[in-house]
Amino acid sequence: MSPKLALLAPIGLLALSNIVMNVAWYANLKAPEKTLVWAIGVSWLIALGEYVFAVPANRIGIAAYSLAELKTITTVFSLVGFVIVAFFMFGEKPGLNQLIGFALIGAGSFFIFKP
Repeated sequence: MSPKLALLAPIGLLALSNIVMNVAWYANLKAPEKTLVWAIGVSWLIALGEYVFAVPANRIGIAAYSLAELKTITTVFSLVGFVIVAFFMFGEKPGLNQLIGFALIGAGSFFIFKP
């Protein structure tokens, strides 16, 4: 695998992984009439798809990133994925306090990548 692909592939795969995972976590809220067992089962099936992206992302990514860097990428994409899912599935927009909190997490992630 080329070095450039080893840098970019994990980022793209982790982005996809976190969108899928956020759907797995929150899509069941759109069907409150369904049982909890149904919600858990459907969420697990969706989450299985998340592993299709996350496992290769981490296996490829470990050649270019530290574990802390991979986790930080995942955390940032988890927040971005949450905002996307909350907006498109529920029509929710983050308020000022949420944006400030997300920005602080983003600022903290800066230091993980600082040599």
